[in-house]
Amino acid sequence: MEKIRLGKTELMVSEIGFGGIPIQTPPEEAAVALVRESLDLGVNFIDTSRMYTCSEERIGKAIKGRRSEVVLATKSASRTGAKVQEDLEQSLKNLQTDYVDLYQFHNVSTAQDLQAVHAPGGPLEVVRKARQAGAVRHIGITSHRLAVARDAIATDLFETVMIGLNFVNTEAAEEILPLAREHDTGVIVMKPMAGGMLEKPALAFKYLLQFSGLLTLIGIARPGEMAEIIKIVEAGGSLTEADLSDMDRIRAELGNGFCRMCNYCQPCPQQIMISAIMYTQVALTRFAPERIFKGEWDKFMAKIDTCIDCGECEKRCPYELPIRERIREAGRRYAAAKNHYLCSCGTAKQLNR
Repeated sequence: MEKIRLGKTELMVSEIGFGGIPIQTPPEEAAVALVRESLDLGVNFIDTSRMYTCSEERIGKAIKGRRSEVVLATKSASRTGAKVQEDLEQSLKNLQTDYVDLYQFHNVSTAQDLQAVHAPGGPLEVVRKARQAGAVRHIGITSHRLAVARDAIATDLFETVMIGLNFVNTEAAEEILPLAREHDTGVIVMKPMAGGMLEKPALAFKYLLQFSGLLTLIGIARPGEMAEIIKIVEAGGSLTEADLSDMDRIRAELGNGFCRMCNYCQPCPQQIMISAIMYTQVALTRFAPERIFKGEWDKFMAKIDTCIDCGECEKRCPYELPIRERIREAGRRYAAAKNHYLCSCGTAKQLNR
């Protein structure tokens, strides 16, 4: 795989990186195999977080004996120096290493978060000391808010910034990339597939290939998937008129303010599967009715009625979405579509008698 320079870190990384969220789900043996398969394909950047439950531990097992091949990144969402110190120590233990190449402050999405990170005695000071001791080599930040990301880059306190960018959410291309280049801040792209909302990886990566020097993370959930992405990236190619038309259609279909499935809204005290429910309208247009109206989907849609309006999900959402309103609207649309489907099935049975 082609290597790029990750800003002022001077790290040379594969232009596609391994995102550590999806490997929380499969059995451990399968998750470890996915990481190793990516390494075998030339992917040398792996990103995870203390927030990703078992992800760090699984990556630690996968890279055992291959640490020198990996540029390893993890994160802490804590906002006090003491808790970040604790997170870092646990990450090193989980990852079975004595250093991480890039340590990032996770989901810094408000001005208060950013202030807390670089406050005296706070997280940044702790991580700087860890860098002096050799436990951390470079320091970065991640954010879901463009304004906060801009402010973070302007401080020159961070060597990298992670931000969402795809052909639906294009704002970072205009507002973040030029500033990052000016400050020589390495840019790591998350959500290239808009959190799973985009179903055409070739289109998604052709869009991103317009911009040079980006490290793009992709979450891998099945064998062979990384090879498919690499093949798309290596093929390259410019966007065609047909591609641009397809992108316009998808943007119109998704609309503004859609759920990116980051799941920062969780946990819900009522165990409502918010991101899955927010995906319902797209699912209704893209999936076969049998997949939607039978089985598990029905079960988690039924949980909408248990919402207690606590609003905790909306406080956590980095995109400030009106989640309670959206899930109830999704429930109404689902019920109407299901009723139409069942009536159609009933009519068909009558005609076939």
